[in-house]
Amino acid sequence: QSFQLRRAIKRSDKLDFTLDRTHVIVLIIQPVEPRMPIARLVACPHCHTLNRLPAERISADDARGICGKCKHPLFTGTPVTLDAANFAAHAERSDLPLLVDFWAPWCGPCRTMAPAFAAAAQKLEPQIRSGKVDTEAQPNLAARFGIRSIPTLILFKQGREVARQAGAMTTEAISHWALAHR
Repeated sequence: QSFQLRRAIKRSDKLDFTLDRTHVIVLIIQPVEPRMPIARLVACPHCHTLNRLPAERISADDARGICGKCKHPLFTGTPVTLDAANFAAHAERSDLPLLVDFWAPWCGPCRTMAPAFAAAAQKLEPQIRSGKVDTEAQPNLAARFGIRSIPTLILFKQGREVARQAGAMTTEAISHWALAHR
């Protein structure tokens, strides 16, 4: 009997037992359905369509994925230009955390931080998607999130603001800050 029990456990069957009046253990073995890989929704940086991708492919160092609609790569290592039309796809509906840089073209510190943000985006992807919002072109998004000073970084996870940082930062500081709040 113990051999059969060990074999059932090795087969990953679900074991259910009860005690009857004589305190004899009665085993009921039910087969368990194989687990499906966990899929994550990832927004395409080109056409902003949501794509299902297995979690293992997102967490890999060489994350790959092709958009089912436009056939472009899902991970480019460059910040996505966000506007009112595509912001929800990346911030609210995608399962990847989104690091957003709110900036303006006339802002000196914003232009100084732009290469550092691009380098951080390269380092952070595929764990964290990076995006940029031009506050001059998208004043409604800036007002929606109460942007008072620029540059401002906001980290979103499933549509919620997780962390906020105002002021220019280096590549290492952006990466460290984003990973600490992920």
